[in-house]
Amino acid sequence: MSQRSRKKLERFVREKVGSDTLQSFSDRVQIRGRSLWSRNAVKGTSLRGERLKRDGRKEWRQWNPRTSKLGAALLKSSKPDFLPAPGSSCLYLGSGHGTTISHLHDHVCGTKNHLNGSVIAVDISSRCIRDLIRLCKTRPGIIPLLADCRLSEQIVPFVTKRVPWLFQDVSQSGQVEMFIDTCNQFLAPDGVGLLSLKSASERDTKGAFAHAEIRLLEAGFRLIEKIDLTGWEEQHVLFHVVF
Repeated sequence: MSQRSRKKLERFVREKVGSDTLQSFSDRVQIRGRSLWSRNAVKGTSLRGERLKRDGRKEWRQWNPRTSKLGAALLKSSKPDFLPAPGSSCLYLGSGHGTTISHLHDHVCGTKNHLNGSVIAVDISSRCIRDLIRLCKTRPGIIPLLADCRLSEQIVPFVTKRVPWLFQDVSQSGQVEMFIDTCNQFLAPDGVGLLSLKSASERDTKGAFAHAEIRLLEAGFRLIEKIDLTGWEEQHVLFHVVF
């Protein structure tokens, strides 16, 4: 990121949340000052060396928007009401090594999954799944699934009913059609769908975002917001839709 872009982004965050503001998305996810935090479900433990902060009996873990598109979207959104409900079931396609998954777990499952939530984390990389398996040993409620996100038949046996929240972060050509098909298969009516679209992965890089919006509307989705993640994730827009 250029110095000019970084300063612009820092100014945006200051204007949005201020330097001393506390903004809550829930009792488990908050903006404190200029940073995003989730209430740590495994006290004393950070996943990628992120900062920990005590607040009485609670411990908060910093949620880095540079390593999490969901975190970046929460900070940049004008309508940041798209987190899943605590205790709900979530389907996350393209889970990677588990950074965002761990913060979702903080919010949806809590310590020892006392909220009875679940996060089904799908990835095609066996290395990522190995990391997720290690993660779920201390974070029950995370369900790692080695599968090709394009092949719903590999996911069906592990998703027994439609979920109210679905996130897709799969950087390959055909992201929009994959998202539409997956939502038709797994997302509950009135469920929240979040598509993190990387334009560089599409053949028409310049028209990728406009095409995505048209296709989502044609498919019957209600578009709530397009969130440009520039500054934390280049060439990425997150589409927030309702099914």
